[in-house]
Amino acid sequence: MIEFPAEPTIETSRLTIRLVTQADLPALLEYNSDEAVTRYLPYGNWNGIDDAQEWLGRATTRLAAGEALQFVAVLRETGHVVGSCLLFHFDESSRRAEVGYLLGRKHWGAGYMFEAMKALVDFAFAQMNLRRLEAEIDPRNTSSAELLERLGFVQEGLLRQRWDLKGEVSDSGLYGLLRADWNRRTQPQP
Repeated sequence: MIEFPAEPTIETSRLTIRLVTQADLPALLEYNSDEAVTRYLPYGNWNGIDDAQEWLGRATTRLAAGEALQFVAVLRETGHVVGSCLLFHFDESSRRAEVGYLLGRKHWGAGYMFEAMKALVDFAFAQMNLRRLEAEIDPRNTSSAELLERLGFVQEGLLRQRWDLKGEVSDSGLYGLLRADWNRRTQPQP
């Protein structure tokens, strides 16, 4: 059974990963309206606060239905939102979910998304009792592929011409991480 914590908050050395709130929308609007940030994501850029409000409404509805946990990654030192990450597409019978993430361009290269996603993966396996995590990315997004591989995900497939977004057709790389593999990476070896 998937365990859904009531108010999940995850702390790392530099970040707090917590559920998104209305106050986070200005930073998320900045990032989601940046073509460089959303280049490989399966949705269009946000064009204003109405798009941000609509997104927050969907995130809130999905949370209430037990379909997704939409988090923001916040710098502990300043309280500034640097990006977002989520667990979604829960399959309770298989104890699996999908991950997604976004990082503001001004925060690229500082290791924030690795730190946030490592904590989210740990949370998913240790606290939510998941057996498998999945990710789907545009293979041209080599930074995302490198992040997933650093986290222990394995590329398991390629779906050719999967998406037709933003006027171009793209493939989709499928990645998976098993709890057993995570256990081997995180547990001390005898």
